[in-house]
Amino acid sequence: MSTVRSRKNKGVKLQNWVRDKLIELSDGRLEEEDIRRAIMGEKGVDVKICNPHKHRMFPFAIECKNQERVNVWDSFEQAESNCGTSIPLLVLKRNRTKPLVMMDAELFISMFLNNLTE
Repeated sequence: MSTVRSRKNKGVKLQNWVRDKLIELSDGRLEEEDIRRAIMGEKGVDVKICNPHKHRMFPFAIECKNQERVNVWDSFEQAESNCGTSIPLLVLKRNRTKPLVMMDAELFISMFLNNLTE
């Protein structure tokens, strides 16, 4: 049986993974001081791009869920309610699986196709 502390630790681990991947895969465009994870209990998104210029480059409001069973619809609604003017992005993870991302399908297709033409 998991404790509240172990569940929170799993959440922090995923938030750190997302932050580290953003830094690693951005080819130097994002740095550690540009991104911070939420403090447990803090309202709002879980991973924040603090620099407004860099946020335009990666305009997502990231909600992280590291749980064995998650209601994706409720979790995505939470991401939407916390996103402000950013694009809601849900990162899902459970034990022994790769993290997955959930976002609005029409927006994803539009962003992908726009990227092909640039």
